[in-house]
Amino acid sequence: MQTADALQPYRAWTWVQGKDPLDLVLAERPVAGPGPGEVLVRNDVIGLNPVDWKVLGSASWQPGKVPGCDGAGRVIAVGAGVPTTWIGQRVAYHTWLGGPGSFAEVTPVAARALLPVPAALDLETAATVPCPALTAWLALSKLPVRQGTLLIAGAGGGVGGYLVQMALQAGWEVTAQCHPRHHERLAGYGAAVLPWNAELPPAAFAAAIDLRGPEAAAGLFPQLRANGHLVCSQGRVSGWGSEAFGRCISLHEVALGALHVHGDALDWRALRSAATGIFDGLESGRLVAEPVVVRAFEDLPSHLRALRNRDFSGKALIRIASVQDAQDSTRNGFSGGTRE
Repeated sequence: MQTADALQPYRAWTWVQGKDPLDLVLAERPVAGPGPGEVLVRNDVIGLNPVDWKVLGSASWQPGKVPGCDGAGRVIAVGAGVPTTWIGQRVAYHTWLGGPGSFAEVTPVAARALLPVPAALDLETAATVPCPALTAWLALSKLPVRQGTLLIAGAGGGVGGYLVQMALQAGWEVTAQCHPRHHERLAGYGAAVLPWNAELPPAAFAAAIDLRGPEAAAGLFPQLRANGHLVCSQGRVSGWGSEAFGRCISLHEVALGALHVHGDALDWRALRSAATGIFDGLESGRLVAEPVVVRAFEDLPSHLRALRNRDFSGKALIRIASVQDAQDSTRNGFSGGTRE
């Protein structure tokens, strides 16, 4: 089943060659019906993430691939095995990097990955959730139930902002290490803050979550107490960091992509439940999304490049204008925008 606009061709930013976001090519695509277990989402907002520029030109990509993993919009068609009650629902989603992506007006999404958006929550805020907030939730879920001292290294971005808030609410004593431009915001959440290059005290933390990379993460072993935990979101450390049965550190890695390939129904149910809680937190004010920087669909490659170059601070979003939006923008002389 599908809505009338599901039959219309749509625009998509496609990869042809190269690793620079400015190499993306805008193309028109015919709409193909969703496969079994899938829906089509007409995107209102696209969330840009660092992984989107990091994977450009991956070895397995073929020309014409649509990149992107995060989006928010409305379901316009459902495939076999998907209840028709999804039609018209507002949803956010994180999709598999190996499949058709979110850099398009329409994206096929596995129904199990749909995150229903509450009526009171705007789609811009919902689009900040899938990759950053769910990665933060997964990272925190790797740690023991007991609370203690937690270091979040590289906490200035979207994942770090959500992670700091979730950890504090879970009862952890949080130290956030990041660039000073993020200190006021993270301190406002209740974290202790340190510059990104601050010397850290030895054996001071029960756990550390690294959001920077494997080499930086490997440098955190001396800061962990005995039986501590190290969680990595940007690559696996190359060594254990201490002798066997010495400090006894537990290592963990986090990637939402694992669920798309290996996750079962229970995994996805837990993730959707986590998203519901995050949306509730955003509605109630218990959670605060990172300030957003919004641009038009036509500006997606340049906005992704600016994200890669760290030309701004905030969550990068792309707003896809409807016909009415375009008319209003023309009348008001508006093109794209920033809300920080």
